[in-house]
Amino acid sequence: MSDFAMYHALGQGSPNPNGPTRKDEPNKFRPTVAASPGGYQQSGSPAIANAPSQYYGTPNQNTPPMQSPGYFPPQGQVPQYQPAQDMNNLTNQMGSVGLGVDPGAQPHRPHKKKDRHAYHNIEGPGGSSQAFNGVPQAGTPTQFLSQSNSPGAPQWQSPQITPAMNQFPAAANMFNPANPATAAQHAARTGPGDQLAGSPASSSQGRVDPEQIPSIPRSRDAPAKYYLEHVYPTMEHHLPPPALVPFVAYDQGNSSPKFARLTLNNIPSSNDALSATSLPLGLILQPLARLQEGEQPVPVLDFGETGPPRCRRCRTYINPFMTFKSGGNKFVCNMCTFPNDVPPEYFAPTDPSGARVDRLQRPELTLGTVDFMVPKEYWSKEPVGLRWLFLIDVTAEAVNRGFLDGFCEGIMSALYGGEKEKSEDGEGGQKRLPPGAKVGIVTFDKEIHFYNLSASLDQAQMLVMPDIEDPFVPLSDGLFVDPEESKAVITSLLTQLPNMFSEVKNPEPALLSTLNSALAALTATGGKIVCSLSALPTWGPGRLFLRDDGNIHNTDAEKKLFTTEHPGYKKVATKMVESGVGVDFFMAAPSGGYLDIATIGHVSALTGGEVYYYPNFHSPRDTLKLSKEIKHTVTRETGYQALMKVRCSNGLQVSAYHGNFYHHTFGADLEFGVIDADKAIGVMFSYDGKLDPKLDAHFQSALLYTTASGERRVRCSNIVASVSEGAVEAMKFVDQDAVVSIIAKEAAARMAEKSLKDIRGALTEKTVDILAGYRKNFSGNNPPGQLVLPENLKEFSMYILGLVKSRAFKGGKEPTDRRVHDMRMLKAMGPLELSLYLYPRIISIHNLDEQDGFANENGHLRMPESVRASFSKVEEGGAYLVDNGQVCLLWMHGQVSPNLLEDLFGEGQTSLKQLDAFQSALPVLETHLNAQVRNILQYLEGTRGSKALTLQMARQGLDGAEYEFARLLYEDRNNEAQSYVDWLVHVHRHIQLELAGQRKKEDTDSSSSLGSTFVGLRTPYWG
Repeated sequence: MSDFAMYHALGQGSPNPNGPTRKDEPNKFRPTVAASPGGYQQSGSPAIANAPSQYYGTPNQNTPPMQSPGYFPPQGQVPQYQPAQDMNNLTNQMGSVGLGVDPGAQPHRPHKKKDRHAYHNIEGPGGSSQAFNGVPQAGTPTQFLSQSNSPGAPQWQSPQITPAMNQFPAAANMFNPANPATAAQHAARTGPGDQLAGSPASSSQGRVDPEQIPSIPRSRDAPAKYYLEHVYPTMEHHLPPPALVPFVAYDQGNSSPKFARLTLNNIPSSNDALSATSLPLGLILQPLARLQEGEQPVPVLDFGETGPPRCRRCRTYINPFMTFKSGGNKFVCNMCTFPNDVPPEYFAPTDPSGARVDRLQRPELTLGTVDFMVPKEYWSKEPVGLRWLFLIDVTAEAVNRGFLDGFCEGIMSALYGGEKEKSEDGEGGQKRLPPGAKVGIVTFDKEIHFYNLSASLDQAQMLVMPDIEDPFVPLSDGLFVDPEESKAVITSLLTQLPNMFSEVKNPEPALLSTLNSALAALTATGGKIVCSLSALPTWGPGRLFLRDDGNIHNTDAEKKLFTTEHPGYKKVATKMVESGVGVDFFMAAPSGGYLDIATIGHVSALTGGEVYYYPNFHSPRDTLKLSKEIKHTVTRETGYQALMKVRCSNGLQVSAYHGNFYHHTFGADLEFGVIDADKAIGVMFSYDGKLDPKLDAHFQSALLYTTASGERRVRCSNIVASVSEGAVEAMKFVDQDAVVSIIAKEAAARMAEKSLKDIRGALTEKTVDILAGYRKNFSGNNPPGQLVLPENLKEFSMYILGLVKSRAFKGGKEPTDRRVHDMRMLKAMGPLELSLYLYPRIISIHNLDEQDGFANENGHLRMPESVRASFSKVEEGGAYLVDNGQVCLLWMHGQVSPNLLEDLFGEGQTSLKQLDAFQSALPVLETHLNAQVRNILQYLEGTRGSKALTLQMARQGLDGAEYEFARLLYEDRNNEAQSYVDWLVHVHRHIQLELAGQRKKEDTDSSSSLGSTFVGLRTPYWG
């Protein structure tokens, strides 16, 4: 066992005790685990290029030449990832025109208006804000061909910058190119100095080579490798890492991208300049996002009875970008420029440069994200620890299908940890819920059963509420108890429930009455309801019927099925938000039946909760997933009774919000019954004037919430962006993940009013608008036949294709339950979960390098490269993990090697047919491959959203999940949509028509132009 214990420890992401410690940065900045193998093997290392893998099946003799039988291309290609080379090698292979900056073309910027850039870089003397605005110093030739050293290039392609780990960012010369341009390159440069480089994705003849088009796996693997060894300083770098890459953010006053991502980190000063790009101006906020090991926890600051200092005019909270003048007696608001008096208790003198002398001791003046404790005037009711109320469906379907068993097991595991964890900890494990949190249990079928869980009782007392027309809460004490004090009572009840109701078996649940009585129990305090449901609630008030009979799919009437008109559910949802209550539903349709998620899920969408949906719940297979997800729901950071406000600089205004929340009038705050670490909100901005290019644009989100331990706080996130006259600078600082998130959230919000065909058409139009705008205004003189993609939006078209193919929007038949579930999920997903959902990660496990899946010399997990989502990349005899953040499939080719099966699943398992189709985890074996794959799975589990990671078997020709595998190969032609190559050709054709002025809008029917009705097209609102 010792060997295996060693494997296992290495997979935990714990630093290798025997490994050398790094000298270049303190150990605390070590990210949890790695993301990619050492020596980024773009094209196979010569050492192993021709070595056959021990796990290959018989190689196919008739393979077409395009696909080499091995996973590694032939030798002779450069194996190492080279920063100065374009990530897609496109530019080099296409021989594009070199575009660049004439060294004299960008004058050195003068000091900005009284330097009102609050402390962007307080480096040495003078402290100009040049590094912040990303302007190369005058006279510095910037290499633009692959844009790898230009200010807009992401750090992982730039020369390494090691910031001193204090509040002083590196000096402005950090943008010097690593390899200064040669004379020949200078000669090749043309035109004015404000052009950008893009990557041609097709040759001038217009043919698209599938190997040359931008690859999402490559765009994830290179940065993941970079961020293993580097932190992300939030002020010096203006282009956040891709959303899926684990990184350690170092907060320098600008909020970490985990909490907030702007679509443009350099904002054009006027609406006209922005509309030239067609990009949306928006912000994705995930206010309670999870931090990674090595990141500083968000500080909690208490200003006593007075509360945190705020601007008197616009109510912005104190932040690092407010400037102090009159010797420290006034602070100037960075949003509305109003000079406020500093309260006497907050006064500190300023030094000659205008910075407060105590600035470095005050986290609210140095960090972008902080929590303020707030006094009584911010309370709506006395804050208490979070009350968890579990509503358990005990109808016949739940009992018969093992869903009740699984749910009770999940609650016990969430509150007290499973058997495995107990044995590891010796004790019963650490406390799961924060101090002050309490739990209650209610079961329901056509009656409602309350339980008195007082610790003084030997076993729980059950009180039955048969009057479901007008239910009330029959007990005040003993409904909510401390889970530790009443542990014996709770565990015995949860163990007995499945047997207790196995005799009764009422087929129909009365859900609405149960929700109403749960609300009554929580009205005084607020809290969180976790409710299971396994059948359509057809009993009592609020009974639902089968609305979706399958006849109106693909018609205009279908959109009615995506919303609810049910007054009872709408009313209970609104009341819940007012009382600070939110709901998470665990909905299982064991026989794949209709559950009307549109109506029931409306309650969780409005209150800020979530729906976990198991469309074909199967007891042994899905119980582990159910249990893990209940545990995640209960243990992730959760706030309740929340209000949110987003403020922005003069010249901008909020134009829309997208997400799951309650918003009664446009100017009001967003209201959430509950909000947790996985939820994100999209905020759109429009211009109400012109921005001043001499100043920066500022954004602040403030979330007022009660923590699970019962403290009332404000989570404040501050984001800053530079402003430029035109949109050229803006194109260098586009955040692809934020743009895709905003577009996805906007499209999901339109599902209730537009037909799916219109939405798909509008997404295509939007893609063409953005890429044609770039081609027209910024790409300089490439041959007209070339498809040129902006450097920072190279993978954008693939993500949008993923959106068109997603369950929410795709053509063809799809049950409305699944569509609605995915639509609401899109509205609430953070960028990380969305990125995975739109393009899965695929890892081949039949040809892992022997070091993959173990720690490298620095204690980080070494991850193999991911594979493109196309069947042309799938090898005969291969085995692949496919993870889209919702499900994780293990797909195995029919000719997979018996050795691989034995190593992965244990002795005697030599053929696919012998494997258990319903297993949801790998057995723990002492084989090398088994340990590798388990470590890789553990890593994948750490970088995902709210859904648990369990395996689902997809054996070629044997399992139904193989259809899901085929559906997730998004680069192929499937889901009623084109393949990636065809899609690029289609987009390219429309771009050429646009450039020639001949493009017609894609009218799906001639009745009205889409552009006028779908905001996402030509209106200023979506950019």
